[in-house]
Amino acid sequence: MSAEKKHDYHLVDPSPWPIYVSFSCLVLAIGTIFYMHNDVSWGMYLGLALVLYGAYMWFRDVVIEAEHQGHHTPVVQIHHRYGMTLFIASEVMFFVAWFWAYFDISLFPNEFVGNVWPPKDIETFDPWDIPLINTLVLLLSGTTVTWAHHSLIEGDRKGFIQGLTSTVILGFFFTLLQAYEYHHATFDYSGHIYGAVFYMATGFHGFHVIIGTIFLAVCLWRGKLGHFTKDHHFGFEAAAWYWHFVDVVWLFLFAAIYIWGS
Repeated sequence: MSAEKKHDYHLVDPSPWPIYVSFSCLVLAIGTIFYMHNDVSWGMYLGLALVLYGAYMWFRDVVIEAEHQGHHTPVVQIHHRYGMTLFIASEVMFFVAWFWAYFDISLFPNEFVGNVWPPKDIETFDPWDIPLINTLVLLLSGTTVTWAHHSLIEGDRKGFIQGLTSTVILGFFFTLLQAYEYHHATFDYSGHIYGAVFYMATGFHGFHVIIGTIFLAVCLWRGKLGHFTKDHHFGFEAAAWYWHFVDVVWLFLFAAIYIWGS
């Protein structure tokens, strides 16, 4: 227990999950490549199942260390905040790559796109239809997750659960709307550079929304179990940071790709 230690740091016990997840990711990568070349998918699904199991067990151990063993002292939590900040910074640079590709071809269109952007043979989405609705959905979800955060700090467990539940529902609704939008798109991923940069940018963001929704849903489940207190809730705080990052990235996507690029 942390009370028996003479320092504020957490020396993690040996764990099998890092090496297990590494090999699981290798199986997933090989299975995915094999599926792309031979249309045999069982290896990909096996790798995915192994990764999900490893992630669950690894995070289970982290929750036990934080909630039941008391290893996540205030000093450890500060370091977790540094780590989450660096992780989000790396995600920002990931999106910079997609924006760079989009602006490179849109600001300097070449003969492959007819020297005009958007290309004449591409029917773009109306930004004031589903994209605008999704923007409002994400902005509203940003307010509900903030509501949940402030409720937790103030000791309002009911408000925390309500705000977090609303955020999870809104995140799921966003994903449904984006899937509907993709289903009705007149262009595909591989047929044109417009489709490639569009789906890579918005699709990668959509993947982040799914991950963030799962992240918040796990926090909701843990919150109902009473895991978070006003002084000890970094797991939820990290999820809230991640969700706000997703919100901000979408605003740039909406402005650049949907409005300016239409």
